[in-house]
Amino acid sequence: MATEKTLGARLGSAIGYVRRGASVADIGTDHAYLPIFLVRAGIASRALACDIGSGPLGRAAEHIAAAGLSERISTLQTDGLHGVERFSPDHILIFGMGGELIVKILSEAPWVRRASVRLVLQPMSRAEALRRYLWENGFAIVGETLTAEDGRIYQTVCAEWRGEPEAFTPTDCLIGKPEYNAASPLYAAFLRQKIGVEREIIKGKTQSKHADAAADRAALRALEARLREIGETI
Repeated sequence: MATEKTLGARLGSAIGYVRRGASVADIGTDHAYLPIFLVRAGIASRALACDIGSGPLGRAAEHIAAAGLSERISTLQTDGLHGVERFSPDHILIFGMGGELIVKILSEAPWVRRASVRLVLQPMSRAEALRRYLWENGFAIVGETLTAEDGRIYQTVCAEWRGEPEAFTPTDCLIGKPEYNAASPLYAAFLRQKIGVEREIIKGKTQSKHADAAADRAALRALEARLREIGETI
């Protein structure tokens, strides 16, 4: 069964963004640890655990039954958000997927473009693609959280529909706007991690005769500037 300990820091980063009494849909639920925790803790009133695979969904159903929550947490085998609208969730949780896949899932579900629906998203890669999509398509990012687990820093993004595109820079897409993460104790380590990635990208492109690293060098300079802004050395 899911406990606070087994939830872990990565999944636990969703908790602060879920409003009390919420109806939650957890996409790619796997073991259903997150919806179980939210319902058991009295944060969510009900939940829908979704997965594309019958195997993961079967494990989720077993965990839900073991927690005694089968009447409050339903399961749905589906690809992304297809069919989820029938359950009218007001919170969509998508953890453990790449940013581009999350973009695809959201773009195929126009019903999430409502002020009443809150998105809590954790891209495992290409977070910049997700932020760009959100800002360009009328969503406002209202919060971000950095968490560390198993030697890796994860980014959790909370967004809501506002209906108007928002201005941003390439650096904002890459690491979020400073007001979201700059106060986090993980911010300096996060920036250094991104700087290391950019340096490796530039190194690889420099060795190629046909790759243009100009944008990556600009990103590297911007990341280094952000690090200096918080009084850290590179």
